[in-house]
Amino acid sequence: KKLKNCRFPLTPPLPPPSTRSSAEPPRSSLTRTSASLPLLQITSMNMVRTSLLPSAAASIVLLLAAAGARAFSPTSRYSAPRREFRPATATDVSAETSPPLSPESAAVMDGVIGKVMAGLPEEGKDGGMRENLDHFIREYFTACDVMAGLPEEGKDGGMRENLDHFIREYFTACDLAGVSPESIADKIGSAIKFGMEYGSGPNKYTFGVSHDAIREPFDYYKWGCDFWSPTMDLENSVVLGKENLDIAFQQIRDGENVVFLANHQSEADPQVFSCMLDKAGFGEEAEHIRYLAGHKVTTDTLAVPFSMGRNLLCIHSKKHIDSDPDTKSGKQRQNLQTMSAMLKMLRAGGTSLWVAPSGGRDRRDTQPRAAGTPPVIPVAPFDTKTVDMFRLMGNKSKVPTHFYPLAMVSYELCPPPDVTEAAVGEQRNVRFSPVGISVGPEVPNVGGLEARNAFTDDAMDAVQKGYVACVEEIREKVPFRCADD
Repeated sequence: KKLKNCRFPLTPPLPPPSTRSSAEPPRSSLTRTSASLPLLQITSMNMVRTSLLPSAAASIVLLLAAAGARAFSPTSRYSAPRREFRPATATDVSAETSPPLSPESAAVMDGVIGKVMAGLPEEGKDGGMRENLDHFIREYFTACDVMAGLPEEGKDGGMRENLDHFIREYFTACDLAGVSPESIADKIGSAIKFGMEYGSGPNKYTFGVSHDAIREPFDYYKWGCDFWSPTMDLENSVVLGKENLDIAFQQIRDGENVVFLANHQSEADPQVFSCMLDKAGFGEEAEHIRYLAGHKVTTDTLAVPFSMGRNLLCIHSKKHIDSDPDTKSGKQRQNLQTMSAMLKMLRAGGTSLWVAPSGGRDRRDTQPRAAGTPPVIPVAPFDTKTVDMFRLMGNKSKVPTHFYPLAMVSYELCPPPDVTEAAVGEQRNVRFSPVGISVGPEVPNVGGLEARNAFTDDAMDAVQKGYVACVEEIREKVPFRCADD
């Protein structure tokens, strides 16, 4: 089945309705065996590298069921606690994260489930094994059905290799967090399925200059947070400047505007910010923040479904606007439309914006260093013209607009490539790591035409100080975990 014959058309702004009838079983309900993760990892990697036919998927599932059914028996608990993101006002989403299977795969799958269940103890005396095996088989078949839609190897622009790498990285990070193999397979399968459905092909989701988070019939905001939160060491994560957050969100409730001037380290920064705000007691406020988004997060296959769950203003950054002269005028025109949409929001009041004035992510210093020394991650400098533009929009809105420095510490979670590339489809690294934010006091309104850099310099200095303080507090709890490669 080719992507061009995709069975599930998407009409913006709402995706197809969800279909799951029962919620994901808790991680702690499954026994963790030494063999369970490698088996699932191996089969997940193979489904990326090959296009499994339903018959092949059936053979693998039957083999796994015969060899490792004990891995699905709920007889003990994980030693690591489940660290799950719970937004303050989130509704319970009991929904299937993957659209239905093709008829051929569904028929074969039903046969496999029947054969496996025939060899198990009676229902009610199996300790929940039937339910867990049924869930795993359905998730595995769905994931294989997705991968069968990829172009042939060598004609996929490196997609298979990147997916292979991402799955390995995500499995490893979640395993360190104590997440069950079944839950990991469920999450990674949903991400790939959504990416194939909405991030590529004829039904690719199209973002306008502004985008409101899709919360129903499926909640992509909660799904994105649930996907990334297991990879965050939330116990050792840090939130500094809560008193400044109290002031900022009160200003928003009073109908004024707040702009968070942030450094940017990870592709998962929106989810990091949400999880850290929830940790500090601002889960509801986190849901309403709007992010200035570059072209990658609205066009990259895997990034699209996560962006569907965020409030966005879509813009082309200065770093990439000149990459293709033929499209430059169109990008500039879109940026003007985005600024117009943003001004309208600021005039309405009560708007909260997250913006990275550097125009991209912080990247490590690749200069040689002593053995055993962690890489240096310098905060990328803010662009004065970008900051001035937001100040101008705030003034034109005639509504009080406040600017707060926001330091983001998330590099280890999902380290970006060392080199900035305009093209999408980068290889993704994932680490189980603590994250952190530090929010400084409101940036004083200094610097006019004769001292244009003063305001930007003050904001940048505040972010730098908050970043150092945040890193130091995290390092008191855990060492630097990010590998060199």
